Amino acid sequence: MSFASPVFLWYFMPAVLVALWIAPRRARNLVVSIASLLFYAWGAGEFVLMLLACVAVNYTAGRLIGEPGEANPQRRRQLILAAAIVFDLSVLVVWKYGSFGLNQIADVANAFGADLGAVAAIALPIGISFFTFHNISYVVDVYRGVRAPQKQPLQFLTYIVMFPQLVAGPIVRYHEIADQLPADRPRDRVQDFADGFPRFALGLFKKVVIADSIAPIADSAFALPGGELTTTAAWVGALAFTLQIYFDFSGYSDMAIGLGKMIGFRLPENFNRPYSSVSITDFWRRWHMSLSRWFRDYLYIPLGGNRGTAAQTYLNLITVFLLVGLWHGASWTFIVWGAYHGTLLVIERATGWRNIPDDRMQPLRRAVAFLLVVIGWVPFRSADLSQAGDFLKAMFSFDFGPMPDEIALAATNQATVMMILAALVVLVPRDWVTGRWLDEARSRLATGMRFAVSGVAAPYAALLVAAGTFSPFLYYQF
Repeated sequence: MSFASPVFLWYFMPAVLVALWIAPRRARNLVVSIASLLFYAWGAGEFVLMLLACVAVNYTAGRLIGEPGEANPQRRRQLILAAAIVFDLSVLVVWKYGSFGLNQIADVANAFGADLGAVAAIALPIGISFFTFHNISYVVDVYRGVRAPQKQPLQFLTYIVMFPQLVAGPIVRYHEIADQLPADRPRDRVQDFADGFPRFALGLFKKVVIADSIAPIADSAFALPGGELTTTAAWVGALAFTLQIYFDFSGYSDMAIGLGKMIGFRLPENFNRPYSSVSITDFWRRWHMSLSRWFRDYLYIPLGGNRGTAAQTYLNLITVFLLVGLWHGASWTFIVWGAYHGTLLVIERATGWRNIPDDRMQPLRRAVAFLLVVIGWVPFRSADLSQAGDFLKAMFSFDFGPMPDEIALAATNQATVMMILAALVVLVPRDWVTGRWLDEARSRLATGMRFAVSGVAAPYAALLVAAGTFSPFLYYQF
């Protein structure tokens, strides 16, 4: 069930909000958990049972890890932690990477003349990458003593399955939300709705009006055979996807944060104007920030971070970003995308580019960083490495032929206008973060903007949804 679907907008979300409004405060977690499981089962079917099994295993592991006293020595706690992480990663590897791994084995076997036959496809449970990382965050936080183990099963269930962040984030580390889970925590339901709905409306507009308008341009460019790609077409397609994925995913994050507020939770910010970055290092401080923080806290720092030699630091960076790429999908294109960003981070660290003050050569550095990000999105969007190679070759072949008919037809007046307006996100000041400003500012201008997104932008986006012009969020596939 997509946030930008009629079923969600006109039935599910209002029903949940009404139920939370009339239910006793202490019943909040029960209402949210039941609604979230229904939300997940709507799109994932029987995989909801696997989700519940993962919840049960990690809840039990957390209780065992957190048992105090001499009866629970450090070695035992380490073994339980390792077992829980192995379980979580095994679920992720089997369901997300099983077919990919078997296909690689089959390809190697075929190269040596052995035919292993067709590899059966394994269905991918939606949101598996996200709820796996939530579970790992919980057991690690409990092991480290950052938070006490959760003794209330319903509170833990609420943390894992909460529908605003269940299938596409933000990735909420347990210690960020633990204090919000008690159902008797005081809350102002009217203020929660007043704070959350404008943010939700902003995200809906970004997704339906901007991202979905631009999507046909990107889709038509990436559907062209390599021989029909001109330099102009390739750059238009790459830029269209660059803008599409930002407004699609940041729109989802805005909707998730707004929904979280409406049901009484404060979820972490996920975007901070990433296309205004002055370096790739800066980009990863601003793009999908909850993922960056997760990998930093639970992988990069445990590997040694930057505490060892330069060579060890570079190896840690490459390792982390290979896994960041693989986390996005079981494909060589994602692995190449991760390796590309990891290599750029190593180059910036080795040359000192990342240490230049932000205000020095800012226009040039912003332009270079944006160009590198656009190039990186090509393998990310491509169906395979062959297509990525054809696309990149066309981008730098300087063949400025006529625009292919497919792209010209996709570039309607609305799509063109939206793409031009979306491109302004690259130019506006670095500290103008619309969603956060919408939440925090209390000026007349901010009030007017809340009214505009709630009373104008959201209804217009809802009309487009009613007309059937919405599409699934891109990050639902990860």
